[in-house]
Amino acid sequence: MSWSDRAAAIDQQFAAVDRRDKFDIPRGVTYLDGNSLGPLPHSAQRAVNEAVREEWGHGLIRSWNSADWIGLPIRTGNRIADLIGAEPDTVIVADSTSLNLYKTLHAAIDLQPGRTEIVTDIDNFPTDLYIIDRVAKARGLTVIDVPRSQIWDALSPRTAVLTLTHVDYRTSEMADLPALTNAAHAVGALTVWDFAHSAGAVPLDVSGADIDFAVGCGYKFLNGGPGAPAFVYIAPRHLGEAQQPIEGWIGHDQPFAFTREYEPADGVAQFQIGTPPILGMRALYGALDVFDGIDMRQLHAKSVAIAELFHAYADEALVPRGFGIYSHRDPHSRGSHVALSHPDGYAMVQALIARHIIGDFRRPNVLRFGIAPLYNSAQDFVTLVDNLIEIFETEDYRNFGAEAAVI
Repeated sequence: MSWSDRAAAIDQQFAAVDRRDKFDIPRGVTYLDGNSLGPLPHSAQRAVNEAVREEWGHGLIRSWNSADWIGLPIRTGNRIADLIGAEPDTVIVADSTSLNLYKTLHAAIDLQPGRTEIVTDIDNFPTDLYIIDRVAKARGLTVIDVPRSQIWDALSPRTAVLTLTHVDYRTSEMADLPALTNAAHAVGALTVWDFAHSAGAVPLDVSGADIDFAVGCGYKFLNGGPGAPAFVYIAPRHLGEAQQPIEGWIGHDQPFAFTREYEPADGVAQFQIGTPPILGMRALYGALDVFDGIDMRQLHAKSVAIAELFHAYADEALVPRGFGIYSHRDPHSRGSHVALSHPDGYAMVQALIARHIIGDFRRPNVLRFGIAPLYNSAQDFVTLVDNLIEIFETEDYRNFGAEAAVI
């Protein structure tokens, strides 16, 4: 059976979760970068058009009430809560992932008086590490950053917070959410998880895993658009006592009372700071329509099948040509992107982009490709390998210069 025939069988098997027709993907483009920026859903475009023309254009300031702009952060949060296995009114959309990590780390540390350490992965996403370092310095804590395999041994009665990115942004390795959360709780620590590469891509059950706090991104697998607002999750048991460090007026219990003293809102609403970015939030709210009726387990099963096909084809055709398989192999602990390594990785990615096959590059030599099963097919990844073979054989990649800054 040819690789295209194998791909066709996978695409037929998972036809029920195919939503490609709900996205505005340019004709002729193979888009494999949804793990960095999701493409435009038609529903997001409609939502923004309505927000601009009707709500802003005609409703003007009245739309804070008539279109319930003021309630949009919690309404959008509740849609995300459905995707990550959270209870209603425990997720709110606000700010960026980085700022939300800053807020939740402070909140978690406040609940852990006398503890002196934050434990994290030394290969965590750099921004997360920068935020962790700054919070630790401000609070007089020590950062214990170790390889993922050593996290278990790093936990101790000194640990205030364990904070990890659930899916590694390079290798796609997925941490054991329930087991690591249990291990942290066993030593009395709290957890703050980053779901930037998880939400909308892999099944999550934050209630079942009993995590404490989480943050996540709106513009990757959730398809909310460039710079889309992020989200915060707070476990119900912490809602009455967790307090964030930045006291802004929208997080006030009565923001329009304009009182001199700050009184935090009840529940997750206090994790807002300033006026919500309505247009970006309307795009995200609309984008979430594409998940209506989707079984996340089936969606991830399609991702797993595509990744296994890709790895098998790459083993046969790319490894002998000097490529390495950089992505995590175990399908049970892998997120929804795959990666290769090659000394000319940057030039290879540029050669692909010139052929309208869009992936991305990560230093020092990693070619990374997102599997977004809502719109990606198994055939997309056969096309990817076919073109990499041709680029290698024709040395087409040599037409592209040295590495430049890339998103």
